[in-house]
Amino acid sequence: MSTFDPDALECLAAIIEEGGFERAAQRLSITQSAVSQRLRALEAQVGTVLIVRSRPLKPTPAGQLMLKHAKMMRLLRADLERDLRELAPSSTGSGREEERISVAINADSIATWALPALSPLAQAGLPIEIIVDDQEFTHEWLREGQVLGCVTSLGRALRGCRMEVLGCMDYVAVAQPDYAARHLPKGLNAHNFYQVPFVAFNRKDHLQHEFVTRCFALPRVMLKQLFVPSSEGQVRAVLAGWGVSVLPELQVRDRLARGDLVDLSPRHRLPVKLYWHCWNLSSDVLEGLSEALRTAAAAVLRQEAPEHEKAPASRG
Repeated sequence: MSTFDPDALECLAAIIEEGGFERAAQRLSITQSAVSQRLRALEAQVGTVLIVRSRPLKPTPAGQLMLKHAKMMRLLRADLERDLRELAPSSTGSGREEERISVAINADSIATWALPALSPLAQAGLPIEIIVDDQEFTHEWLREGQVLGCVTSLGRALRGCRMEVLGCMDYVAVAQPDYAARHLPKGLNAHNFYQVPFVAFNRKDHLQHEFVTRCFALPRVMLKQLFVPSSEGQVRAVLAGWGVSVLPELQVRDRLARGDLVDLSPRHRLPVKLYWHCWNLSSDVLEGLSEALRTAAAAVLRQEAPEHEKAPASRG
């Protein structure tokens, strides 16, 4: 098997991750011409085109395989640096800024439990990059080789990966108290949901629909929706009286206790089951990531869900 130039592999990764040759050159501190030369040399060695020169740029199937290989090399180097630091604690390591360890995590997990889980690793010097996407789409980043692990609602192991259940995140329908008193004095139910706007994350966010249809036993429904692509921003929008939103109970628990928000349907919870998928490799760095997320999830997510609860289509 051919040995590929590590600099050429990192060049390919930079082009894909940065979305272009110019930004890749800036990240690698080389000229744009050098980026093109390294890519051409790698494509000549592989024997096929690795990047489709379109807008936006995207890897070919062969490019996806080479990108995954580049990230595996990063992981091996991160493992080596970790082991060297243990043998020589005074060593600062020689890791390069561009050699990031990438994971894909949904926005609600980032806003609640995932960042505290990863903080010790980041503080210890692990160059973590978090990719944010809808929890039904984070696994696509893993499938394409752009991340080494993902938090997702997909309960089926991907090829070449291992999977474990993290727990269940419960979602509740909330509103600002004055808004609820004016528009939903009897709470949210099957007869008045259509009267108020729902603050959704983005157009991928089906949680609002899922809550109404599943909790109130209704067929497909149409909702008035506003879009705020930020978990924290959704909370602020609801506090400002924009409308109703279905949010993680973990995220709004304190505000509910203080009376800043009210639970519009206290008898109903929408469960979303979360899973951790990662490459099936022997790696101390990868195991450290898995253990950090596993431990944090066990502490805050509901660990037992009835068999009939199926993870719904949901947002980031």
